[in-house]
Amino acid sequence: MSHFLSRRRALATGAGAAFGITALGASAQSASAATSAAGSRTGGPEETRTLDELHQAALAEGGKLVIYAGGDTATQQDATKAAFLNRFPGIDLKLIVDYSKYHDVRVDNQLATDTLVPDLVQLQTVQDFVRWKKLGRLLSYRPAGFAAVHPGFKDPDAAWIAIQVIGFSFMYGVAAAGADAPRTPEELVDPRWQGKIASSYPHDDDAVLYLYALYAKTYGWDWVAALAAQDVQFARGSHTPAAAVNGGTKAVGVGGSGSLISPSTTMKWAVADGHPFMAWGQRAAILKQAANPTAAKLYLNWQLSTARQQAAFNGWSVRTDVTPAGGLKPVWEYPNAHVDGFPRFMADRAEIERWKQTFALYFGEVKGDPTPGSLGLRPGA
Repeated sequence: MSHFLSRRRALATGAGAAFGITALGASAQSASAATSAAGSRTGGPEETRTLDELHQAALAEGGKLVIYAGGDTATQQDATKAAFLNRFPGIDLKLIVDYSKYHDVRVDNQLATDTLVPDLVQLQTVQDFVRWKKLGRLLSYRPAGFAAVHPGFKDPDAAWIAIQVIGFSFMYGVAAAGADAPRTPEELVDPRWQGKIASSYPHDDDAVLYLYALYAKTYGWDWVAALAAQDVQFARGSHTPAAAVNGGTKAVGVGGSGSLISPSTTMKWAVADGHPFMAWGQRAAILKQAANPTAAKLYLNWQLSTARQQAAFNGWSVRTDVTPAGGLKPVWEYPNAHVDGFPRFMADRAEIERWKQTFALYFGEVKGDPTPGSLGLRPGA
C-alpha cells in the first residue's frame, strides 16, 4: 500500500509522523545491532595497520586512488583532497564530484561495460549500497574503529560504512532577516518572506526531497501551496540556498547543509525543537573490482580516524566514542532529524517518484545545467 500523503490526511498525520518514524528507527537500530553481532566475522577483523603503514602499502600498490564523491560543485571536495594529500604525500588522488544520482548509474554502466574507474564511492544515494552489496559488487572490509561506528551507520557485514554526518534544514541571513528571523520552517509561508527565499529543487535532490516530504507531512499541502506562492528562487544544487543568503540576494534558504556550531555571524543554519530537519550518514564503500584497494582502505581508515571525526564541520560524528562538539547530542538522539527514516525513504523508488512529480506540480519543472558540470561516462579514467 502506498504511504503517499493525501491532502485530507496531511495535517492529521503530521503530529504522529515524528513518533512513527522514531519508533521505527528504534526497531531498526535494534535489528541492526543484532545483525551486526550475527555477521561480525564477515569482512574479517578490523584493520590493525596504522595509517602510516597503510600509506606505505598504498604507495607500494602503485600510489593511485580514484574516488567518486557525491556533491554539488567540482571544487566541493578540494579541502578533503588537500588534507589527505598533506597527510599522505605521494598518493595520486583523483576525487571527482558529481550528483550522486549520476555517479551511481555511471558506476553501474562501467561495471556493465567492464570499464570501472573508481576504487571507492561516497554517495548520498544510500539505497545503491544495499543493491550493490546484494550484487556482490562491494568489498567487505572493517576499517579501524568499525566497532565504534553507530549501528545505523554501517553495514553489519562491512560492505559499506558512513564516513560523515550531513544535515539539511533551512537557514537565514542574520542581518537580512533581522529580529523577525524565522524560527521554524512553518514560518516560511509568512508574507514577510515573499520573494526573499532561495531553495534547492526538492525534485532534483533526494535529500532535499525528503526534507520537503517531512515538511508536507508535518504542515500539510496547504502549507506547500502557500510556500509555492512565496515566489521562491529555486536552483539546482544544495549549495545554492546558502550561496544566495551569503551573497545577500535572499534572506532565507531552504534545503542545504550547515552547522549548529558554525561561528558565522552572518548566516544561521536553523533547527527547531519539535520541527523536522533531516540528517544521514554519507556512505562509502570500496568496489570489489577496485584497481587500488589498499589506497581505498587508507582513505576509509583516515576518514574514520578519531582526529577526522572530531574535526567534523557540523560537530557530529558517525562514531559513538567521539563526543559531539559544541554541546550537541549525537545526531541519532535528535528524533526530528529522522536519521533512520532517510534510508527507508530512499529504498522506495516508486514513492520517491510520486513525491518528485507532485512537487513539480507545485514548484515547476527543474531548470538549469548540473552544477558540477557534465562529466560523461568515465571521468577520472
